[in-house]
Amino acid sequence: MNFKINWDGLGIITSVACAIHCALLPLLVTSLPLFGINIIHNTVFEWSMIGLAFIVGSYSLFHGYKKHHRNQVPILLFGIGFVFLITKQFFHQYETWFLMPALIFIVTAHWRNYKLCHKSRCSSPHHTH
Repeated sequence: MNFKINWDGLGIITSVACAIHCALLPLLVTSLPLFGINIIHNTVFEWSMIGLAFIVGSYSLFHGYKKHHRNQVPILLFGIGFVFLITKQFFHQYETWFLMPALIFIVTAHWRNYKLCHKSRCSSPHHTH
């Protein structure tokens, strides 16, 4: 059984999960603090999500770059998105304004990496249809 993880797909999922956490969760779970639970602006949770996104994204993008396409655009897009993501941690009053471009850049980086990896596999002389 040959099992492979789609790291770009996982990167997109973690980016979207982070965006949902930051943008929608405050609207949906405003009653959690009544029970002593605070995941909305929990610093440890937020930095953990950012760390997870960085680990998954870095692995996925550098693997795609090194093994498949040698195109730096996805890494550049990811870097720009990550600057926005980190910046939102320090300017909470503008969190959404930094989160939206972060999400767009990071998801676009993974999507572009996925397309480039797929294109390189399909155009490889060793690939059989």
